[in-house]
Amino acid sequence: MSTVPTLNGQVIGQAHYATRALLEQATAPLGVDFTQVVALNVLANGPVEPAPLTQRITSTLKVDEPEVQRVLATLVEANLAQVDHDADAPRLRLTDAGHTVQARIADAVADISARLYAGIPTDEASAAARALTLVTQRANAELAATRVRGPVGQK
Repeated sequence: MSTVPTLNGQVIGQAHYATRALLEQATAPLGVDFTQVVALNVLANGPVEPAPLTQRITSTLKVDEPEVQRVLATLVEANLAQVDHDADAPRLRLTDAGHTVQARIADAVADISARLYAGIPTDEASAAARALTLVTQRANAELAATRVRGPVGQK
């Protein structure tokens, strides 16, 4: 008889890293890494000014701004994104090649999700989503507080 694991960071992390590994395996032939995938997905919604784009990626992935700037530069160098100077402020947008790669990423995500979430009852999936959303909100609040007062345990 198997026991149900306790919901904790280890269980959540294992699910995240296993799923991420599948995504990275699917996107490797496209020549993009996980951080680039996140940036391409944000850009798929339309052109974005660099500052809000950087903030969104740093807050989502918990990486620093120089790392995001490096990733965005690699997308421009690979002709997957370009700076659009036609607007009031410069915006980064997907190129045609970027749209093609991002569409293939979206297909891979849909395929992986269909396989991994198949057969999970809707009420259980909803409960898990609510719990994980709450955990994320609490962790983000603690991270924001540590930026103001310093790491937990420091005075």
